[in-house]
Amino acid sequence: MSTSKIKTAVEEMVKPFLDEHGFELVDVEYVKEGSNWFLRVYVDKEGNIDIDECGRISEYLSEKLDENDPISDAYFLEVSSPGAERPLKKPEDVSRSVGKHVYATTYEPVGGLKEFEGMLLSFDGEEIVIEIGKKKHAIPYNKVASARLAIVF
Repeated sequence: MSTSKIKTAVEEMVKPFLDEHGFELVDVEYVKEGSNWFLRVYVDKEGNIDIDECGRISEYLSEKLDENDPISDAYFLEVSSPGAERPLKKPEDVSRSVGKHVYATTYEPVGGLKEFEGMLLSFDGEEIVIEIGKKKHAIPYNKVASARLAIVF
């Protein structure tokens, strides 16, 4: 089974449990690091998720994976919080992050830049506006390669 099909299968297995218990699925990764495969499931909830909740989700998902067996290779299952620098994968994630400090990269230069770190001022579904210093940068959303929350030190 391809990596994308595995991710989709895992999302379909875990999403009903997460929805029922007030958790949000942030991302699923199935990656090879060295000689080992890792299935990583990132979850969150309002007010942050704790280690015991990650453990409950891991137990549930482990049972479902054993029942459905979509992965033929040996792998390590990891369920965790996305962390303080949470990725902004979906438009809803970006909308919720307006007013927060973000880091974004683009597929191609926009105004001569491919990396932007600053305050996310707005997002209308088509364009994000990030303020860096006193300058505002309007970036077409379809040119955003990645975006995440960023910690300011």
